[in-house]
Amino acid sequence: MTHEHARTGPIRSEYTVGDTTVLELRGDLDIAVTPVVTARLDALTAGPHTDLVVDLCPVPFLDCAALGVLCRARARIRERHGRLRLVSDSDRLRDIVGRTGLTDAFETYRSLTDALSFQPREYRRVVPAFVDRPSGGFSWSR
Repeated sequence: MTHEHARTGPIRSEYTVGDTTVLELRGDLDIAVTPVVTARLDALTAGPHTDLVVDLCPVPFLDCAALGVLCRARARIRERHGRLRLVSDSDRLRDIVGRTGLTDAFETYRSLTDALSFQPREYRRVVPAFVDRPSGGFSWSR
């Protein structure tokens, strides 16, 4: 556990923009902090039609435990017909997600502004496995 974890924890802020909740995480997301992140994400994904953006820009590192937590949040949101977006401007984090084969599993953006402003062409009550983007699929290139 880094000193930052001990002092402040992995949750930097949480706020709403319209109907969207933004959870900004910080520091290294590793096995030491996943219980805190899991508990918060479970609370945020408990209701129907959750619209959640997880901002990972202040996160320099995440391990497989943290990826598992994000996958769990994604599954919970999909079951409840909601929407999850991840924000990261880090090439290193995009590489980790890509190497694990999860690039297409998440709706991802390079900036919070992009994540909050992008709307799928067609909104459905039942969220499809993959959101059809005008750019032709998912990528970390936004």
